[in-house]
Amino acid sequence: MQDTLATLFDGNDAHVDHLPDGYFDDVQDGQRPPVVSVCCSDSRVSQEGMWSVEEPGWLFTPSNIGNRAWDDAGGERVVDGNLLYPVAHTGTRTVAVVGHTGCGAVTAAYEAQTGDGLDDYPGIEREVRSLLPVVEDAIDEGVVDPSNDDETVVNRLVEYNVDRQVAFLRDAEEIPDETSVYGFVYDFQRVYGDAAGRAYLVNLDGETDVDAIAAAVDETYRAHVRRLREA
Repeated sequence: MQDTLATLFDGNDAHVDHLPDGYFDDVQDGQRPPVVSVCCSDSRVSQEGMWSVEEPGWLFTPSNIGNRAWDDAGGERVVDGNLLYPVAHTGTRTVAVVGHTGCGAVTAAYEAQTGDGLDDYPGIEREVRSLLPVVEDAIDEGVVDPSNDDETVVNRLVEYNVDRQVAFLRDAEEIPDETSVYGFVYDFQRVYGDAAGRAYLVNLDGETDVDAIAAAVDETYRAHVRRLREA
């Protein structure tokens, strides 16, 4: 415990020492982040790191198991409050939904759906259960084939889950029409290509056709556009 605590203290000291003078000056009295990024809770996936964000107040960073945009409120599906807060109160008009390859939450939901049961911890069970309809629909629609190897199935489910979260946000009354919603998969396992750590744009405001997405972004960034289902 003492070694871990010392590591935390040392890391924070290094953080403080490397901050330039005036680092927080522009955000002392509030925040207006242009982007909110809802990402999966995972120690291997750094939201600020993947975008090289170095300034405070630029990226609002809620995370949860399975990068879900929705939550349950008395049996009604609503926009998760952690994601909605900057949209509703700080003028944020870009939402990035970020899944990642090898997602444990998606794996757990898939295993639960195919017979292994849910997690014994109620808090984790609640989170994973929210993903079960996504897995069910993906199987029913033929997006995944349970006869394939688990790695292939899980990564296709990750992408499909991102699509579902984007679609939900685009239809949600709480999200202003002028809000852009982008769906990414962060690939640290080289599933999409050779660039470990690249965030691949798989959904652009509901558009999932690779050619259409590629045509909508600057040619400089075409390497970021790819989908497994069209690979």
